[in-house]
Amino acid sequence: MELPKQQRAAVRSPNSPTLSVTTIDVPTLSAGQLLCKINYSGLCGTDKSLLNDEFAAMGIKMHESAKGIAGHEGAGVVVAVADDVKELWKAGDRVGIKWIASACGKCEFCTNGVDEMHCPDQKNSGYSVPGTFQEYVLTPASYATRLPPTVPDSEAGPILCGGVTSYVACKRSCVRPGQWLVIAGAGGGLGHLAIQYATAMGMRVVAIDAGEQKRKLCLELGAEHFVDYTAVASIPAAVMDITTYGAHATLVTAATAASYAIAPHLLRPGGTLVAVGVPADPTVVAGAPPALLTAKRLSVVGCFVGTRRDVDEALEFAARGVVKAVVEVGGLEDVGWLMGRMGRGEVVGRAVVKVAGG
Repeated sequence: MELPKQQRAAVRSPNSPTLSVTTIDVPTLSAGQLLCKINYSGLCGTDKSLLNDEFAAMGIKMHESAKGIAGHEGAGVVVAVADDVKELWKAGDRVGIKWIASACGKCEFCTNGVDEMHCPDQKNSGYSVPGTFQEYVLTPASYATRLPPTVPDSEAGPILCGGVTSYVACKRSCVRPGQWLVIAGAGGGLGHLAIQYATAMGMRVVAIDAGEQKRKLCLELGAEHFVDYTAVASIPAAVMDITTYGAHATLVTAATAASYAIAPHLLRPGGTLVAVGVPADPTVVAGAPPALLTAKRLSVVGCFVGTRRDVDEALEFAARGVVKAVVEVGGLEDVGWLMGRMGRGEVVGRAVVKVAGG
C-alpha cells in the first residue's frame, strides 16, 4: 500500500489554545517504530487541560516537541513496520496508542513490574510527543498495544486511558465483592467505565452525578443506586441511607473541588478515598482534616493510568463484553466543540474523535 505524504491533524496554535484542522506531513518511520493509521481517538480531560493550558499553574504545559497535537487514546491499524521489529508486528495489525508512548525499560520503576508509569524518561502522547489527533502516528513497537478483535476502534480507544485508569482505581480502592463503592462523576468518561469495572469485580456501586440522562445511564450500566447531587439536601445523608455506615471507598473521577470536599464524608471507618480526576486549581486537596482521618482511620490514594499489563487486562473486560465504552463521536473539526461540552458536563459517557477519513 502506498502511503500518503500528507495528512490531516487537529493542531493547537503555538501561542494560544486555538485549534485548527491543518494539513501536515506524515511522519517518517525510524528503527524500532510503527507507523499507525488512527481511526478513532478518545478525548480525555487531560487533552482538554493541556490544550487549554489549564494545568499551567502547576507548571504542566504541552511541550513544543508535541507539535501542538494532543490525544492519547488512539485506536487504528499498523500501516508500516521498521525492519528491526517485523518479527513483532506486521502491516494490518490493529493497534492502540496510549498516554505513555514509551518508557526506558531500565529504571527501578520500569523493572519492578508495577510502576512503569513513573519512569523518569517516559514519553507521553499529546504531551511530549505528537498525539493521536492526527491521521498517522509513530509509536515504538515495544510499547504499542494489541487490540482485541471483538472491540471496535471507537470503543477500544477510551479503554486505553479512561478504561485502564478506572480499572486500576477500582483495584486500588481495595473494595471486596459485596462491598460499597461510591463513584463521584459516575456518568462521565471515566465514571461510566468505573461503574462497569466495579460491578464486574463484584462491587456494589452508588453513582453520584446530575440529570436524568446520567441517572439512566448509570443504572443501566450496573449501579445499584443513583444520587443526583442537584436534587438531594445532603449527599452524605443519602449515601448513609443506602450503605448504613458509609462506603468502603469513594472514587472521585470528577475534577471538581466540590467532589473532593465531600468525598471523605461518604466513607465508613477504614474507608479509602481514591483520587482520579485532576482539578485545574492547584489548591484543591484530596483528603480530610487530620481529626477525621485519624478518627475514622481513612486512607487516601491516587491513581494515574496503569502498566501495559493493566491495559491488556482492561481490554480483556471489553473483549468479554462486560465493559463497553458509551461514546459520543465527532470529527477532527469537532474537538473544540467536544471539549466545551466536556467542560460543561454535557457529555454522557466518553467523547471520541473520528480521525481518519476511511
